Amino acid sequence: MKPALVVMAAGLGSRYGGIKQIEGVGLAGEAIVDYSVFDALRSGFGKIVFIIRREIEEDFRAFARGRFTGCDIRYVYQEVDGLPPGFSAPAGRVKPWGTAHAVLAARPEADCPFALINADDFYGRDAFRLMGEWLSGADYSAADFAMIGYRLSNTLSENGSVSRGICWAEGGFLLSVEEHTKIEKTGREEGPAIVSRRESGNIPLTGSEIVSMNMFGFTPRLFPLLEGEFRAFLETRGDSLTAEWYIPFAVNALIDRGEARMRVLPSSAAWFGVTYREDKPAVQAGI
Repeated sequence: MKPALVVMAAGLGSRYGGIKQIEGVGLAGEAIVDYSVFDALRSGFGKIVFIIRREIEEDFRAFARGRFTGCDIRYVYQEVDGLPPGFSAPAGRVKPWGTAHAVLAARPEADCPFALINADDFYGRDAFRLMGEWLSGADYSAADFAMIGYRLSNTLSENGSVSRGICWAEGGFLLSVEEHTKIEKTGREEGPAIVSRRESGNIPLTGSEIVSMNMFGFTPRLFPLLEGEFRAFLETRGDSLTAEWYIPFAVNALIDRGEARMRVLPSSAAWFGVTYREDKPAVQAGI
């Protein structure tokens, strides 16, 4: 069975001001997800699973209709009330529970090794090639997972600082991720070209550091592990109107307890992302 590509497209783009998952950025109006699906199919993927919300279903299905050929397209829905038995969303909660919650929503269709990506991030052909090769040899029953590791210099913005998780690995497996919330180019000819700005002082960086951009590879073994993590999250934060449960946090908890491993697959690909509408020209130029 060919691996699947699971695409998180449920976000409504509140900071962006529209449904950014289907915004045209290519020369012929291609959206970022067009490039992702194209590169995935060239890299041996078979099924594409879109995680969406009911609010954008009509627009997204109209966008996708007749667009993706040569593969099996499926849809699953991430909704605020998609909770385990015994739990219910608090009154007034309108937003789903984060990216790890989105992954659980894909369980009915992700019955094989799969890659997980964001719909509005451009990951590059090399990243899909590496992930496709790894997933093709993955053990369905093992909690051995993978992530694409990008060179920090290939993920920076010309328009300001970025937040990145710098990864530390040993023997090819992830040990820990250190969050840096304000990394930027200095524009200097002398001294460090890239720094992480902190109140305690700037930390010089080389640009060769490995960072995660949330492109992961999983097997179906992930789902029962995630279910336990989600219950634990809901027991402590389930009454919140805004708390979110993110896939890196869930996976890190599993790694810390020795219940899973995450292999780091270094890639030379360049990453582009769209968070704000002002990012669009830079992404268009990069593509």
